[in-house]
Amino acid sequence: MSDPRNPVDVLIRRIDPEVPIPAYGHPGDAGVDLVTTEAAELAPGERMVLPTGIAIALPDGYAAFVHPRSGLAARCGVSMVNTPGTVDAGYRGEIKVILVNLDPRESVRFERFDRIAQLVVQQVEKVRFHEVAELPGSARAARGFGSTGGHAGGGASDVVQAMGAAGPAARTTGSTIGKGYASVAADREGQ
Repeated sequence: MSDPRNPVDVLIRRIDPEVPIPAYGHPGDAGVDLVTTEAAELAPGERMVLPTGIAIALPDGYAAFVHPRSGLAARCGVSMVNTPGTVDAGYRGEIKVILVNLDPRESVRFERFDRIAQLVVQQVEKVRFHEVAELPGSARAARGFGSTGGHAGGGASDVVQAMGAAGPAARTTGSTIGKGYASVAADREGQ
């Protein structure tokens, strides 16, 4: 089955004249590879901003999102601090990638033109906000993080509600909540 949509034209400027034009690795890929133009070494826990050597001009109504590469994450523990990074249609500067080495023991070395991230271009909607006193009801309501179940069997909103019911002492002492699990939220509150 072929995609009937035409590709979106994106203007690109090479800041580094030797950098390859981003390309899709395989048919059907959502993102194009971005490379670094500088060699770098990331120690365990270190983060660094790496240049890609390109700048783009997206059409109005589009944005580009910089995503981590799954291979770097799996093999080296490398991810991005702000994932995904957002490139707005009006931005004309060099695309840079904020990488972090999450491996607790090993440094990671990048050479010039190593692939460090992928860029996904998507159509985005403009919205208009309307302030109201109350939002309409829904099946989910205000249940947020973990509301569909998962780790520890309860949703995070259950933990937060239990913390509120337990009072300020539970929030500051990091006591256990509900099923006997320590609340990370309680440990971080007040920082």
